[in-house]
Amino acid sequence: MTSSSDSTLISLDKVSLTLPSLSGNVDILKQVSLDVRQKEVLALVGPSGSGKTSLIMLMAGLEKPTDGKITMLGTTISSASEDALARFRRHHIGIVFQSFHLIPTMTALENVAVPLEFSGEKDAFARAEDALVQVGLGHRLTHYPSQLSGGEQQRVAIARAFVMKPSLLLADEPTGNLDQTTGNHIIELLFSLREKHGTTLVLITHDGQLASRCDRSVRMMNGQIIS
Repeated sequence: MTSSSDSTLISLDKVSLTLPSLSGNVDILKQVSLDVRQKEVLALVGPSGSGKTSLIMLMAGLEKPTDGKITMLGTTISSASEDALARFRRHHIGIVFQSFHLIPTMTALENVAVPLEFSGEKDAFARAEDALVQVGLGHRLTHYPSQLSGGEQQRVAIARAFVMKPSLLLADEPTGNLDQTTGNHIIELLFSLREKHGTTLVLITHDGQLASRCDRSVRMMNGQIIS
């Protein structure tokens, strides 16, 4: 793997997240500080409920921290407006979830073209097609999600995440709904595209072998980084 640049891409400074519940407020994340470098591959590991997904949601600007500060590429995303965050995310952050989050009424090509169209790109469909060819789905452009296997749906989701050439890709258990062989192919695809585009990758995984392939592992427990 290529060595990481020393420059920080995204920085979390004493970030906390408290959410209301029926039994009172719940501290999901507590004073988390973390710097992720440009082109780094970082694994987030730890038991279920330790705060890994919440941390990724904060990095993506999909949740706002209760306390603390998150900066990325000179922008304080923790205090940006929803509109500014949406624009920033569209250009700089890609997300791949465990469940593929494809739009069922759109073809593979249309799903990948969505972020390009939102950004007003004139060659949206040509770029979307190229992205699908890169993930080995050039022959599935007009298929709907229901006509694709789980592995193929995740490939579409990966093509959509990379099509805007994001600086940061966040992947939350991207192989969680796939069998081992298909999951291994998906991981190889993620790593090769990340290498090709020079993307920073933050990956939630329960797989120790996969975590050991990353530049660095951060272990979480009870809403805190413990190592």
